[in-house]
Amino acid sequence: MALDGAFLRHIKKELETSLINTKVDKIYQPTRDELVLFMRSREGMKKLYISARAGSSRICLTDSTPENPKTPPMLCMLLRKRLSGARLREIKQPSLERLLMLEFEGTNELGDIVTMTLAVEIMGQYSNVIFIDGDGIIIDAFRRVDASMSSQRLVLPGMRYEMPPRQDKLCILDKDADDVIQAVRALPKNMQLSKALLDVIQGVSPIVCRELEHLTGRGRDVFSKELDEELITRLRFFLKRMIGAVRECSGEPYMIIDPSKKPIDFTFEDIQQYGSGRAFKNCPTFCELLERYYSKRDAMETMRRRSEDLNRIMNTAAARLIRKIYIQKDELAACADRENYRICGDIIQANLYRIEKGATKLKAENFYDESLSEITIELDPSLSAAANSQKYYKSYQKAKTAEQILKVQIALAENELDYVSSVLDALSRAESLRELGEIRAELTEQGYIKAKGKKQKAEASLPPLEFTSKSGFRILVGRNNRQNDKLTLKQAAKNDLWFHTKDIPGSHTIILCEGREPDEDTILYAASLAAAHSKAKDAGKAPVDYTRIKYVSKPQGSKPGMVIYTNQKTLFVKPEKR
Repeated sequence: MALDGAFLRHIKKELETSLINTKVDKIYQPTRDELVLFMRSREGMKKLYISARAGSSRICLTDSTPENPKTPPMLCMLLRKRLSGARLREIKQPSLERLLMLEFEGTNELGDIVTMTLAVEIMGQYSNVIFIDGDGIIIDAFRRVDASMSSQRLVLPGMRYEMPPRQDKLCILDKDADDVIQAVRALPKNMQLSKALLDVIQGVSPIVCRELEHLTGRGRDVFSKELDEELITRLRFFLKRMIGAVRECSGEPYMIIDPSKKPIDFTFEDIQQYGSGRAFKNCPTFCELLERYYSKRDAMETMRRRSEDLNRIMNTAAARLIRKIYIQKDELAACADRENYRICGDIIQANLYRIEKGATKLKAENFYDESLSEITIELDPSLSAAANSQKYYKSYQKAKTAEQILKVQIALAENELDYVSSVLDALSRAESLRELGEIRAELTEQGYIKAKGKKQKAEASLPPLEFTSKSGFRILVGRNNRQNDKLTLKQAAKNDLWFHTKDIPGSHTIILCEGREPDEDTILYAASLAAAHSKAKDAGKAPVDYTRIKYVSKPQGSKPGMVIYTNQKTLFVKPEKR
């Protein structure tokens, strides 16, 4: 769903009510295409969130506080210098364009009062936030657009700001229902009504046009060339109602939710086109609707982008280890024939007197076979009989040594692969930038990532996730491997219960017993938490081992999070975070 001009008009009204004459107190730029302005008024602080991200561009009030990067981007520092303390005087929306102009009044270095504008362009993949001075000259922007990117409209510092190209459509702020009907009927092609309306009306999204067609045709498809008097009368009625809602900003925020409770669309009016196949949720405000609709998607997208390099490094390491183990197991299988080398050496040694100089083969009885069957052994004609025997003995010894080394190397590679899998699992479950930072520090410590520059002061580590069972037992869940080690080896007492998915990467989960014995429901709850915080989180049921902490130990030199345990019991539970 793209945020359309009609919906943006309702957002504008909410922002005007809440933010006009408020002052810019703080400015955060969490990512390169996000901006948060902390606006102070007598009533308190309000946060204005602006996103130019292609899949979720928007502007709205927010209650959440974003993570502020340690080093602010250059644009953020520029905005802090110029906009801090400025007062928001006006918000403009040209026609029903997906564009809001936020006009601020502040002072420059000389103390003179100046006007500055933030142009927030909500246009899908072309979304942008552009900072403009009082003379209409661009100071900077989220996305600079040069001649190699566009031949129609340049967005560069020092150039005059130009509005985005206007679409040749009717603006329903100054055109009525009959103008729209006339434009639809004048279209050269016979088009489905929803498509025709989308082509002629500015600032309305496909869901609004589909709803107009649905209401006009009473649920059936309608085409532009078949509009008779009855259909025109119905279309005129519903168009007038929609136009009135847009002009007066009297619409209400509706969200459409699929059967799995996932938001799939939103609009400013009640929707009937989905029938009973979708649920509808009327939100308190338009800003809150956008927050609910995009918050989870944004969080997932931010984490995906921030963890992209870590995932790539670990997936590359996993692929390398899998390939290495495959090759080494093939080599180990080849070593299984080593006894044949020794047998050949023994038979040659027993038949030295029979082998003529330059012989290429030896046919002799195999005295290792009870049936005394004949064996043919290949010989190197350039070597003596004794040297041929020694050659087979050396091959035997080489294969025997290789087998011993390969078994050790395969075990080491499999252990490392388990560790890499556990890191990938932790990355998939990370929910904040601090969690990613801890995983990055762990990988730097383990040599998977090269340390850059001077060693920075480490942030205080996050606490483990904490849950409480119905009977009052505290249950702790590690967020990553280093936290798993700390939780299991330092924080937990020897009689606490330890949980981990069986042979599946996941978090260490601890029931803090504190002198009590956990009941069955608490044990099952802890097991389901261990499964939910593992690679088996999407499985129907997962095996979870549990034992006392005193039976859990860490092998010397092993990777973070890697432990061995005994005296365990196994439960099969459904992964849940209830």
